[in-house]
Amino acid sequence: MSDGTLSYTFGTLESAGHAEAVERLCERLEEIEGSGFYSEVAVERPWSKHNPLLSGEFGRTRPIRWFLERELHKLARQGATISVRPSREAMGLEDPALFAAVDEGAWDIRQKKLFLFGPERTVLSMNRLEHYTATRADDFQRYVLFTNYAMHVESFLDRFPDAIRPSREGVQMPAYHHVLPGQLGVTLVNIGVGPSNAKTITDHVAVLRPDVMLMVGHCGGLRNHQEIGDLVLAQGFMRDDHVLDAVLPRSVPVLSNHLLNELLLEALDARKLAFRMGNVYTTANRNWEFNQERTIAEIRLSRSIAIDMESGTIAANGFRYRIPTATLLCVSDKPLHGRPKLSDAAQAFYRTTRQWHVEIAVEVISRVREGWPGGLPTTDLRSPDEPLFGTL
Repeated sequence: MSDGTLSYTFGTLESAGHAEAVERLCERLEEIEGSGFYSEVAVERPWSKHNPLLSGEFGRTRPIRWFLERELHKLARQGATISVRPSREAMGLEDPALFAAVDEGAWDIRQKKLFLFGPERTVLSMNRLEHYTATRADDFQRYVLFTNYAMHVESFLDRFPDAIRPSREGVQMPAYHHVLPGQLGVTLVNIGVGPSNAKTITDHVAVLRPDVMLMVGHCGGLRNHQEIGDLVLAQGFMRDDHVLDAVLPRSVPVLSNHLLNELLLEALDARKLAFRMGNVYTTANRNWEFNQERTIAEIRLSRSIAIDMESGTIAANGFRYRIPTATLLCVSDKPLHGRPKLSDAAQAFYRTTRQWHVEIAVEVISRVREGWPGGLPTTDLRSPDEPLFGTL
């Protein structure tokens, strides 16, 4: 069309031509963005009574093209009409108007959307990912591991020596990417310590729409019948991190993804490793032992079996952004039982546990890749303003 629109009515198109048409639509998105404009995708669904026509803008297609192709294929199989056209001139990241454009607080809960994020937010988050990790947003894979230990990075690189690495030293949250076609590989990000970093990285990773976010880290064991080196598979979280209180109050329950936990449980059983399942207490205070009363009261009331500083934050942002998450921790100390984390003992523990921790995570991701190529079911993460793309 004269306005640059490319459109396909898949209900009248032979199924053999769907793949080529979807690929051309995505190419058109990239062409529009390359000319300095945001692109708009419009989806007409004749079978929908309440939302027959949905549209949304995109600002940087390449890093999420795998996701868009998958979502458009789903709609094509149902006979939707899908159109792509230029929308408006793209906003520069130094434009003062960007501040208002990235605000997520003005969304109308009554209006179903096409995509969870606006183009300004998407472009900004991809830029910040590249800053924090010193790797390209294009290199992120659809299965993302988070850790806060360099030893897990070493294990990851032992397994994937050809992984893409940060382009510079001194990076705040370095990322490593085992790249496979279609973004089917694994990304590992060393997020450092604390809930602030955990929130920052997951805020930005969320725009890439990963299929899985999995935390592999260490924790303090809170029960008598736990030993150093035992594992903790988180079922739920007591969130004392506070970094998300304004957007996701502590009263909102957050759980690990059930399917991911089942797969992790099977992997642990197969290796005959000692573990416990239960609630993890995530705190923002690394030295909570110096002022114990409130924390211990909440540990008791929540029946928490372990304490850490990142897992609850990652799980909460996964819930907030509709991304399946899970947490597998290893007990490195027992603060309530006279076994604090001390340097010499910690180093010995790290040497003996680092390899299989990453191995279990990669094994579970391989099973997800094989069993759920369309993504894990996310019905438990839906909300009234749930976006069309990414809903299973």
